[in-house]
Formats: sequence, structure tokens, C-alpha cells
Amino acid sequence: MKFPNPIPVTEIALQYGCKIIGDDSLMAKGINEIHKVEPGDITFVDIEKYFKRSLSSAASIIILNQPTICPAGKVLLVCDNPFEVYDSIVKSYRPFRPMNAMIGDSAVIHSTTVIEPGVVIGNHVKIGKGCYIHANVTIQDHTIIGDHVEINSGTVIGTDAFYFKKKESGYKKWRSGGRVVIEDHVYIASNCTINKGVSGDTIIGAGTKIDCLVHVGHGVEIGKKCLIAAQVGISGKAIIEDEVTIYGQVGIAQAVRIGAKAIIGGQCGVTKSVEGGKFYLGKPVAEYRQNYKELAALRALPDFIKEVRKKLKE
Repeated sequence: MKFPNPIPVTEIALQYGCKIIGDDSLMAKGINEIHKVEPGDITFVDIEKYFKRSLSSAASIIILNQPTICPAGKVLLVCDNPFEVYDSIVKSYRPFRPMNAMIGDSAVIHSTTVIEPGVVIGNHVKIGKGCYIHANVTIQDHTIIGDHVEINSGTVIGTDAFYFKKKESGYKKWRSGGRVVIEDHVYIASNCTINKGVSGDTIIGAGTKIDCLVHVGHGVEIGKKCLIAAQVGISGKAIIEDEVTIYGQVGIAQAVRIGAKAIIGGQCGVTKSVEGGKFYLGKPVAEYRQNYKELAALRALPDFIKEVRKKLKE
């Protein structure tokens, strides 16, 4: 998430009672999770074993809960509860604003786009030219939609991330400050759900086609010209490269990467990253030749056991 204007770190420190270590002249340009950070961004860390990862990341400003050595060119903001400060900053720039009209006042929709009855469009939404939004679609705040996109009935774009901070008292919901960005010539069928990022973007690449009942988690990046069949579930922060084909009822785990032009067979469970240009089957997935070899060996196992027992008796 980028701020409308850069914020002096001294202003942040004063507002949230943080101690400054490092370059106090820096300006914060945005706020992001560790896997999305860019120079100028704020991130946070509240577990010591993850300090090194945050300090060596691209982030310029790190909120943390104990003093440590600050790398050159960065600034640390030390406070008792980094998560609360991080979440409060996101809330201040993405405050909750309930809808009071079918189409938000700040939505920008090209005159050539067709909006059918019953469509709900939130605030700060942009929709390009030649799109077709079917009846009863919901497009929530800060969603960006390119040109010639078709979205079918019952689909909800921009739902909050399913992201919670575990505390002794239970789970505290993070404020979702990210967006959904849908590029040109994307087709989304009925009853799909696409979460916005926690602080970054969920991206659907140009030319991608998505079947009914697909769920796309927070911060997922789907490449260009992908084909995704019905009942696929893609967990948060997964990356699917260009021209990937995913058959029905596939489950994809958090933060995995699927290489370009890979084919994932129906009902597969993708629990780890896989290379592009190959065909995968199974739970967990394996390259299909290896999968078939394992199945063949499994089928032959009873006869093999009988043969071994027979020889042992001789």
C-alpha cells in the first residue's frame, strides 16, 4: 500500500510513541508485508528470530519491539507492540467506510462498460473500457479493473484478507489495506471470491480465464493467459506464473510458486513450489511420469509380497 504523500518517520514515531534508531530524515512512502516490501516502505517484526530477514529486506523503515543495530540507510521504530502500530497505520489510510449507495461516489467507470442491475461497486474503484459486469456482482473498495474484463454473477472482488494475528485472548483481524488488480481481457465466471492483499496487491494477469467457484487468497499473483478450472482454491501469497493451466478442484498452499506453462491435474494438492513446463498429478503433486511409476509400483506391491513370502517358505 502506497501513501498519498510521503510521511516523515519523525511524525510516525511521535504519533505512536516509538523510539527512533537510525536515519531519522527518512520519509515513508508506503507500508507492506515483508514479502512485498520495496525501498521506502514500512514493515514490522515482533519475533526476534525474524529480525534478520526484516532488517535485510528492501524495507526502509522497520517497526520492532526491541532495540538492535540499524543497517545503513534504514531507520528502526522501537515500540512495545509493532503489530498494533502497523495495523493502526493501515487503518488510518484504509479506514472502514460502509457503502451507502450501489455505486460509490469515488468510483470511476468507463462509459463503454456495461453494468447490469444489482451490481455493487465500492469507493475508489476504477473500471476500464469495454467491460461487462453481470448482475449481482460485488466489487469492493480500491479494486482496479482493466479493459475488456467480464465478471459473471455472484462473484465478489476485493473481500478482506483471511489474515489474523494470534493473541492470548484469541485472534485479532488485520486491517486489509491492499487492492485487487485485474488486468485486461480477464474472464471471471460466477461465484468466485478474490481477496484483496493485506497491504499489497492481489493480481490477476492479462488474458487469464477463471471458471466458477474459484477462491483466490490475499496477495496472490496470477500471471498472464492462465486457465483455472472450477473449484480451485489458491492460498494467500501464492505466485502462479504465465500460461499455467490448473484443472478442477486443485488446492494450492500458501506462498508456493508454480512455474510458467505448468499443468496441474485435477484434484491435485500443490504443497510446494513446482517448476514450469511440466505436467503434475497427485496429492502432493509430482511430475506425472514419476506419479505413474509410483502408482504402478504400488499396484505391483501385493504380488511382490506374495512372491517374497513364497521364497521365504522354500
